[in-house]
Amino acid sequence: MTKIRIAQAQINPTVGDFTKNLELIEGCLDKARARGAHLVTLPELCVCGYPPEDLLLKPQFAKDSAAALSEVASMTKGINAVVGFPLSENGKTYNAAAVLSDGKQLCVYRKLELPNYGVFDEKRYFEPGCGSVVLEIAGARIMVTICEDLWVDNNSLFDFARQNRLQAALNISCSPFHAGKLDVRRGILANFAGLLKAPVFYTNLVGGQDELVFDGGSLVMGADGSIIDLAERFKEDLLITELELEPAQGELITGPEDQVVALPFFPVKTPAPRPRQVTEQDRLEEIHRALVLGLRDYMSKNGFKKAVLGLSGGIDSALVAALAVEALGSRNVTGVTMPSQYTSSETKGDAELLAENLGMELLTAPIAGILKAYLGEMMPLFGQGPLGVEAENLQARIRGNILMALSNRFGWLVLTTGNKSEVAVGYCTLYGDTAGGFALIKDLPKTLVYELSERVNQVNGKELIPRTIITRPPTAELRPDQKDEDSLPPYHLLDPVIAAYVEEDKVPAEICAEGHSPQVVEEVARLVDLNEYKRRQAPPGIKITPKAFGKDRRLPITNHYHPGLKKRG
Repeated sequence: MTKIRIAQAQINPTVGDFTKNLELIEGCLDKARARGAHLVTLPELCVCGYPPEDLLLKPQFAKDSAAALSEVASMTKGINAVVGFPLSENGKTYNAAAVLSDGKQLCVYRKLELPNYGVFDEKRYFEPGCGSVVLEIAGARIMVTICEDLWVDNNSLFDFARQNRLQAALNISCSPFHAGKLDVRRGILANFAGLLKAPVFYTNLVGGQDELVFDGGSLVMGADGSIIDLAERFKEDLLITELELEPAQGELITGPEDQVVALPFFPVKTPAPRPRQVTEQDRLEEIHRALVLGLRDYMSKNGFKKAVLGLSGGIDSALVAALAVEALGSRNVTGVTMPSQYTSSETKGDAELLAENLGMELLTAPIAGILKAYLGEMMPLFGQGPLGVEAENLQARIRGNILMALSNRFGWLVLTTGNKSEVAVGYCTLYGDTAGGFALIKDLPKTLVYELSERVNQVNGKELIPRTIITRPPTAELRPDQKDEDSLPPYHLLDPVIAAYVEEDKVPAEICAEGHSPQVVEEVARLVDLNEYKRRQAPPGIKITPKAFGKDRRLPITNHYHPGLKKRG
């Protein structure tokens, strides 16, 4: 039996920032070397950051990636490493892992399985590789894989694993978060570990990148499906695990494309690390942490120091404000209350109380006078007849203009406060409450907004979000006595229908068969389809559900396909 110590470097790179990414990689290599690791694994494409998207189509980006990898190789004196990077050769680009050792590049593994669903678009950029890579170290044989390679059953890597008795597998990954994703990964890894009859070392990225959050959670999966070691989630970490691996027996069954690489076994002079005891996170906690990390990284990686949002006295803006203060600090978040003649004293008072509870600045910008001036200029154009939705939306657009003006003046990022329920059915105003730079809760259904708001108070041991905000019926306050339920079904009925229609791609007949009202289902489906044009113009926001609006779900705006819906005359 041979004791092998493997370090998994769970880092938070920035797409295209080679200098910063190299600093992160070097720091992890230095720590792993100091702690006696024989081998370090770093995440998929970590040299350039993930996902680089169309940067991969730029020839100079490929050259800079290659130069950066050469620098990483020079950092590996006295240690072995497997590092993710984009490989360009012979006019093709591969999602690759370089095997580096003692200052040199020994070989390259090219990812076989390229995901092309949901947020993934890898077939646009990469060619699939062929063949496997096996590392031989201290008599043990360890297989190299990249992310999706283990998610596709019965590919050539599975065949290779069946034919050969290997002692472990490495999987470097960039697996983005959605609620419950960790359990999905565990099932995938347990499946392969069971086939391999050996442990799998899974190294994941961490950090926010536009709409995606990578939650880390790097781990070592035992052959029996149990977790041997687990890194922190939602933060950078260096997970070092020492295992006794049996020596390899017999000859490897290899093909012409397979590579077998011998690695030096550097002596260990430090005590063995102990397995981690990491506390499990429930659904609300992981969503909470994903939102905080995603906002913090979006701000910092895009050069914003402060954020601003409209505080209406409603639940959505209250939750966004609480999360923003947690992510950025109260000094870096400004709220703006913009009362109109329809704003009740209760909602205005709640906005003030919320700002006081959070310790954030609150500005006041009444809009009644601005609205009057607008309408005075517009009435000759409107002609005869009572005012309707155009006057309601003018109020929302005035508020959007005020927030964007403050953004221009002070360089603040405007946070919009619309939730997934509203975004789905178009219960939002273009250039009004959709105006801004980042839509923090755009993938949270309204019912989840309430759950998470309760959790914020519970975690803090006090009512940061006033109870009156949580219990008051939701309203846009754009006309007298307005309530959301005047225009929409109650959210506890609306959200399951949206989930079925949007996330599960069920047709109305299937949704009705689950016990939902046909009238509700038909109206919700109609509104979802009708409002694609609004979503196309909305700011980015953090993916929380398995299918978020945006990259996850790309439908044409001009679209006459409405299965099961009554035709409108």
